[in-house]
Amino acid sequence: MQLRPQRFKSVDSGRFAVLAPPARKLAAPLKAASEGSVQAAEMDERIFAFNKIVIDTVYDIICFLYPVTGSKRDFARFYVLETVARVPYFAYLSVLHLRETFGDRDPNLGEKMRTHYAEADNELHHLLIMESLGGNSSVIDRTLAQTMAFGYYWYVTAVYAVSEQAAYHLSELIEDHAYNTYSKFLSEHEAMLKGLPVPSIARKYYIEDNPFMFDQFCTVKDVDQDGNFSQRRPQLETLYDVFVNVRDDEREHWKTLCNLVQYNDMQGVENKNVVGTKAKPIEAVSP
Repeated sequence: MQLRPQRFKSVDSGRFAVLAPPARKLAAPLKAASEGSVQAAEMDERIFAFNKIVIDTVYDIICFLYPVTGSKRDFARFYVLETVARVPYFAYLSVLHLRETFGDRDPNLGEKMRTHYAEADNELHHLLIMESLGGNSSVIDRTLAQTMAFGYYWYVTAVYAVSEQAAYHLSELIEDHAYNTYSKFLSEHEAMLKGLPVPSIARKYYIEDNPFMFDQFCTVKDVDQDGNFSQRRPQLETLYDVFVNVRDDEREHWKTLCNLVQYNDMQGVENKNVVGTKAKPIEAVSP
């Protein structure tokens, strides 16, 4: 495998040397939040409830059309889910690029853009994995997934342009659904998944590729005694391991989104303190 020169230190992965970004340092906002000096923001319960209706409706439609049966047909369900779930990261990037074009030089904007691109790249590989398993073999499934994704893209773009918090909360809800869906699938169909091989695209992404993009979206990891974020290095033996890693990726996205919604900071609180966003009663919302 050939890698283009980059300004990152060389790390021995056990099989070959790869280029990896320097370990992230524990950020001051994260430390302050974990010590209780920064309070988590809550969502206006009207926006919270509306977002939940939107996401639950989309999720329920997918569940109705694609019931889990323990067969290869289940991969079509995950293909549709991943096609829709990756769209918000493109929407965020579209708005952030436009703001940058018109002169926005917020120092946090660049880091957000890099992370959202890495998240989109991660979701792309989830999609490629599902495609390699035959999830997109039906033109009907492809048409449905792409139509839903097209409409949802413009919806999230509009929401993000008005309220980043509300748009991030939409994805927080999606990623939570995705994590729970994969967890249930792993629990109910462990034997079937352990009998299937690792798709080549999964091995390439999780094991062989330069880990820079993978590490970039893992913003809320455990920290060591030196304040460095630990690095996650997946192991793959069967398709079961692939789905475990896909599920864990969704949890990484969820943690980042929770921090963005509640602290407007991707490293708002450390790993063990991340919780889902709570609704703020209407009477507590400032007029």
